[in-house]
Amino acid sequence: MKCPPRIERYGLIGDTQTSAHVCDDGSMDWLCLPRFDSPAMFAGLVGTQKHGTWQIAPASSAGRSGSGKVAERQYLGDSLVLESVWRTATGAARVLDFMPPRDGAPQVIRIVEGLSGEVEMVSAMRPRPGYGSVSPWIHEVEGRMVAEAGADALWLDTCVPQMEKDGVVVSAFAIGAGQSVAFVLNWCPSHAPAPAVPDPKAALAETLAFWQDWTQECTYDGTYREAVIRSSITLKAMTYAPSGGIVAAPTTSLPEEIGGDRNWDYRFTWLRDAATTLAALLGTGYRQEAQAWRRWLLRAVAGDPENLQIMYGITGERDLRERELPWLPGYEGSAPVRVGNGAADQLQLDVYGEVIDTLYLAHQSGVAHCADTAVLHQRLIEHLVQRWQEPDEGIWEIRGARRHFVHSKVMAWVAVDRTIRLAEAGALDVDLPSLVELRAAIHQEVCDRGFDPVRNTFTQSYGSQELDAATLLIPRVGFLPPSDPRVVGTVEAVRRELSTPDGLVRRYPTAGDRTGMDGLKGDEGAFLLCSFWLVDALALTGRLDQARALFERLLALRSDLGLLAEEYDPVQQRQLGNFPQAFSHMGLIQSALLLQQTETQTSPSYGAVAVPAPRSASHSTRQPTADLTPQHA
Repeated sequence: MKCPPRIERYGLIGDTQTSAHVCDDGSMDWLCLPRFDSPAMFAGLVGTQKHGTWQIAPASSAGRSGSGKVAERQYLGDSLVLESVWRTATGAARVLDFMPPRDGAPQVIRIVEGLSGEVEMVSAMRPRPGYGSVSPWIHEVEGRMVAEAGADALWLDTCVPQMEKDGVVVSAFAIGAGQSVAFVLNWCPSHAPAPAVPDPKAALAETLAFWQDWTQECTYDGTYREAVIRSSITLKAMTYAPSGGIVAAPTTSLPEEIGGDRNWDYRFTWLRDAATTLAALLGTGYRQEAQAWRRWLLRAVAGDPENLQIMYGITGERDLRERELPWLPGYEGSAPVRVGNGAADQLQLDVYGEVIDTLYLAHQSGVAHCADTAVLHQRLIEHLVQRWQEPDEGIWEIRGARRHFVHSKVMAWVAVDRTIRLAEAGALDVDLPSLVELRAAIHQEVCDRGFDPVRNTFTQSYGSQELDAATLLIPRVGFLPPSDPRVVGTVEAVRRELSTPDGLVRRYPTAGDRTGMDGLKGDEGAFLLCSFWLVDALALTGRLDQARALFERLLALRSDLGLLAEEYDPVQQRQLGNFPQAFSHMGLIQSALLLQQTETQTSPSYGAVAVPAPRSASHSTRQPTADLTPQHA
């Protein structure tokens, strides 16, 4: 069987409620409707063509058995409208793929336009609801094709003839210069009336305007603006607009090792991922997303912060039970394919630090005070005071025994430190003297039990010999100044023991065929967020040229559309893991902001937020916000 396309060959389109993945051979192989976490209608990405795809391509290139790829592809300007240009012996055509941002039901629109000559085109849609497990009833209703299965109905409208053949809706047509043919896929409940047929060109104009208006709010104008804008759009695309929740990635089970079983469902809202994503967006001028997420947080945690989960569904669901889908073979045979995520039941103490740090950053950035959030903050810190000395599963969500992870303790310190700062600013009413004492106690314990004086490095957990790339965050969060010899030693140890030959960074040592400390067998690629952390650590410790060189090396790993997965395999030179990954794009933005700051400051500060002067009112209808400082994770 022919190997599926590499992960980086996919482009992302979306409507800030769900998304689709379109390959450079014209095939849409992943689409969940109506939400990010809904069952996929097209699951070919983690299966085969029979599990659902929709390809639009020249007849000469159609079919996964061929090697046809678009000649050129790009996003139209600063938008999420994907343009794919095909050039054949008889002419050229382009396909515009997009999903209009919406208040109601989702739509996928694919517009084929003739550029020169005449091109024979084929649209072949094979819908397979239920993650590829269900063959729908495909039939014609008043000239429209509809595929129905259980609660779902997919309506496909176009101006060219359609026919059903062996479960595939096929249209064959010729497109000449100046002509256009639109395909509009609507989802609605199967019991509901047929959806209205939209105006594709009007929808295109509205979609372009939406993204243009949003990207104009970006306050970053540094050297890497193009990369920052594209990453910001990608993060916005992973925001579930109705609730303010943010998914870690819009896919499930794209492997961290080809053929391995480190395959997880990321279509949920991790408090850590969402908080750090918002820190990146706040740093580039976006406050409305922070306000929406704060409301989501209040609803998700509700009156039960003592039982805080580390992740929730995109509208605050708590039951995220993990299961396997045995009928799907997995991407390149990387089984199992999982939906749900058992990590929801873990204890990860660092989450308190990320959430409270983001609430602090939002306050410093001018987001209006919220009394309800202040109460939640107080209860979170009260709970952390009781639990910070416990072992946990840590930032990497190990499936082995709990440990006293150094990063978890450092982030507990961050939670207490930011609470103290807010209290000193009059924004919180807490027992300040006891928190000051606790902050010092956590700091002392980490330095005593989490540091190896022989190797001059912080370790992964108390008493361990393993290293952890998360310790690179120690100077960024302000736990120790960058000039501290323990910080410099840790950076050097991570570079020596966790770096790949080309300078990328792994999270921690893995054990191959043996079960490692994370409770899993197998290996994984270099973790891109950790590589951005090394950029930051190098910049903070005065090695700006090395930091910039590594940052530009990471930029070169992006796909042709500027997208990054979770990991990168430096041997096979390919992206790995769920795609695109919020962590990776957040890391890119924060590193770009840090490099800009270090280049304009003789001695960058740490552990505080600098608030720049607002932009003029004519620049934006939104109120401006602060840039991130180098120390905020």
